[in-house]
Amino acid sequence: MPETRLDTARIRAAREMIDPIFLDTPLYRCEALEPGLGCAVSVKLETANPVRSFKARGTELVTSALAAGGSRAVVCASAGNLGQALAWSGRGRGLDVTVVASRFAPAAKLDRIRALDARLELVDGDFDLARERAAGIARYEGIRLVEDSLDIETCEGAATIGLELAGAAPSFDAVLIALGGGALATGVGHVVKALAPGVEVICVQPAGAPAMTLSWRQRRVVTTDTTDTIADGVAGRLPIAAVLDDLLQVADDAVLVQERSIIAGMRLLLDHAGLVVEPSAALGIAAILEDRDRFAGRHVVTIVCGGNVDPDAYRRWTGPAARES
Repeated sequence: MPETRLDTARIRAAREMIDPIFLDTPLYRCEALEPGLGCAVSVKLETANPVRSFKARGTELVTSALAAGGSRAVVCASAGNLGQALAWSGRGRGLDVTVVASRFAPAAKLDRIRALDARLELVDGDFDLARERAAGIARYEGIRLVEDSLDIETCEGAATIGLELAGAAPSFDAVLIALGGGALATGVGHVVKALAPGVEVICVQPAGAPAMTLSWRQRRVVTTDTTDTIADGVAGRLPIAAVLDDLLQVADDAVLVQERSIIAGMRLLLDHAGLVVEPSAALGIAAILEDRDRFAGRHVVTIVCGGNVDPDAYRRWTGPAARES
């Protein structure tokens, strides 16, 4: 068993606290993708739910515990998906939810947070600045701060995906996981290493937002001053030490991919799987595109982790004009 902050028994129990609408998401082999990638590819689809991402698996645990304890308010910083998920889960349990996000986050994500009745505060900076502001609100108002990847519920909620994958192993031999703050990678990685240790856990991050990958490689926290990627959902600069410690126990590799490969992955998922995904969700396909020899002849699972994308930006990346350039 990997020695992390996560607990497999708690993760199994977590399934009873999560709305079933977020559980047992589709997992299927997508043969139409395979000629272009040179390997067998299965898709774990985390977009077919009310918030179109995996994040509600964690926020369901957070808000269940808060409601049971009599709490009435909660705040988080978000690149967009966590905010939507916390708003959805909190609304169902009568909680007042505040989300702090960057003013430059995709409008589609911000609009959905508002539509779910959360209070949205915008900052003139990136996610890490939003994280500082959310912490300030929590201190001032005396309410719960949800910190993605640091709070164990966000990791163990995501880890329930690992239970579903492990139940399908050994039909595949590697899982490709988008790496941002680390909740998805550490959660899924913990369960896969505990229950299907022969499966390779490969984390994928944009080269324009490499902080966690650099930290994994150097086995210490490495920060960056800026990020430059279309994959806003994984664009953090300041890794959390405790999350890195977990990642070091469960990840077999961490790779960086280029923006052009992320866009190519989005196009492949649209053209050959009929999936409209945000850039973070195409990182696994991007990793295959950049290292076909590594994956040739193997059966790989990629977690399609989110589908909240600005329509105008998506058309720019995947439309006819982009393909001709």
